[in-house]
Amino acid sequence: METSTQLREEPGKSARSGSRWLVRTAAVLVALAALLVIAGRFSLVPGFGALFGDETRDRTGPAVLKSIQDMSRYEGAAGNYQVVVDLEKDAKLLPDAIRGTRTLYVGAGTVSAYVDLGRLGEQSVTVNEDRTEAVLKLPHAALGDPALDPARSYAVSKERGLLDRLGDFFSGNPSGEQAVQKLAVRHIADAARDSGLTQRAEKNTAAMLEGLLRSLGFSRVTVTYV
Repeated sequence: METSTQLREEPGKSARSGSRWLVRTAAVLVALAALLVIAGRFSLVPGFGALFGDETRDRTGPAVLKSIQDMSRYEGAAGNYQVVVDLEKDAKLLPDAIRGTRTLYVGAGTVSAYVDLGRLGEQSVTVNEDRTEAVLKLPHAALGDPALDPARSYAVSKERGLLDRLGDFFSGNPSGEQAVQKLAVRHIADAARDSGLTQRAEKNTAAMLEGLLRSLGFSRVTVTYV
């Protein structure tokens, strides 16, 4: 008479074995993925850099025309400016390592100076009877809005406290530079007002009009700004 003995596994033992297997498999996959990324990042293995390199795709749609504005301005001068913005924000009761930011930003941009010829009226241009002399009364030159050049503007350094880093992480905008960009635009506008750009534009506009009217037969041209 044969006697057969069957061994039965405990119900919890099988579940624990399966969990260990899943954990070990996941750990191996994570380690392998990290190794592949590091190898491609630092070119430890030939060919990995191209295999795991970044690929950029431009999925931007066509630009939409919002409005068209007729211009009657003559830009007589333009200035190129550069400013180093040093913006620091501190918390009153917390150290900088916990809460606070300091950003060094190089802002480069241009400002144009123009004369609005569209403001000329009937009394702005006077011509004598034999059309040899002309007197022009123009409005003074004005400054356009500063245009920040993204190709020549960049952040040199940015220091952030622990709370600010966490805030940037959860906000989804860790590299926002709107504050320093606005400050750079403001300083560039101030520099343009102090650099005599409008006077240069008025001089160049007068020279352009004088040359144009002389080519039309006027022997004497007078340009004034009122």
